[in-house]
Amino acid sequence: MRASDNVPLFPDCARSFGAMIAWICLWLGLAALVRAHDPGISTAQGELLSDALVLVTGFAPADVEQLLPPEVRRDTAWTQAEFDAVRDRLFALAPQFWEVRAGETRLTPTETRADLLPGDNVSFRAVYPLGPERAPLTLRALKIGGLPSEHRQFVIIADVNGSVLVKKLLKAEDAAVLLPLATVEQVANLTGAPVPVPAPAPASTESEAGTWWEFIKLGVHHIWTGYDHLLFLVALLVVCRSFRACVVIITSFTLAHSITLALAALDVVSLPARFVEPVIAASIVLVGVENLLRRGAEPRGRWALTFVFGLIHGFGFAGVLRDLGLGRDGGSVVMPLLTFNLGVELGQIAVAAVVLPGLLWLRRKEQFVSRGVPAISVVVVLAGLFWLLQRTVLG
Repeated sequence: MRASDNVPLFPDCARSFGAMIAWICLWLGLAALVRAHDPGISTAQGELLSDALVLVTGFAPADVEQLLPPEVRRDTAWTQAEFDAVRDRLFALAPQFWEVRAGETRLTPTETRADLLPGDNVSFRAVYPLGPERAPLTLRALKIGGLPSEHRQFVIIADVNGSVLVKKLLKAEDAAVLLPLATVEQVANLTGAPVPVPAPAPASTESEAGTWWEFIKLGVHHIWTGYDHLLFLVALLVVCRSFRACVVIITSFTLAHSITLALAALDVVSLPARFVEPVIAASIVLVGVENLLRRGAEPRGRWALTFVFGLIHGFGFAGVLRDLGLGRDGGSVVMPLLTFNLGVELGQIAVAAVVLPGLLWLRRKEQFVSRGVPAISVVVVLAGLFWLLQRTVLG
């Protein structure tokens, strides 16, 4: 038996770049069975009052699990009863998320609480009294270093009238936020009613651009580790016969994302994650099954199906930020959503640029169409079924 006989799918191109891409597609599906996308982002929304700083920190369930002892962690969504069972542990965490200093004085929270929000997200509230003496405020995130290195925390602090004072995307190596003395003094003069006071000094252009860039990078990372979204895209492209067909598919997917994110940013439409995530899994199954039934041929009107399911996948992207409570003042969510989506699309284009040439080359091989495409489609269906069960029956 020749060595080449041991490669059943692509005996004539096992050493080629195109075959390597096909094997990467198969590996992607297998990796997807282990892990779907992880948002890797939490939020902290602050309100600076004349006599206190109120901080509300929100975490996705998977991130909260990592902050709890192993014996009380869960692999599925929490019920209210299960949340109540670990409520004391969560209350104990509430004052540990932030080190807040007024000048050199470390502030101690006088009021803390933890709540289970819709979508199983957990919210931690802490109130830090400021005292009569005014000093610059420094906030340092203490738990971010214990989360995965790609985790980011979006901090946005406003005054009593809703005016944004500072916003920043934190990471382990840059986990501090500064409110200068001028801002603290100005807020101390505000009352509960809106008054015409000078606006706080705006963040520097460099700082604002840095925040935008961090959200773009977060979007790129999210799509590159979003194996469900990537597998859906691969399943769509693997049956395309031409570069034009691929462009139409990618454009439909991108346009659908943009529409969904715009609707989410404006609070026009909101879908719960418990609906969106199973439908995303179902879309992967449906596309994989259609590929099998069509025996590798390109289905007619695939762009329309891509657009419809692209809207749902877009809600999944928007939910990464929206479900964590961004946009309390109705406008602050727009920048993170748009820049995050830009990162998602850039990451998607980069993946397509790597995978597409190999797929188009392989499509000219009869053995790939008759054997390779079905093999990839089977992996797609299995991965989609796994997620569907995980997000419904097993969740």
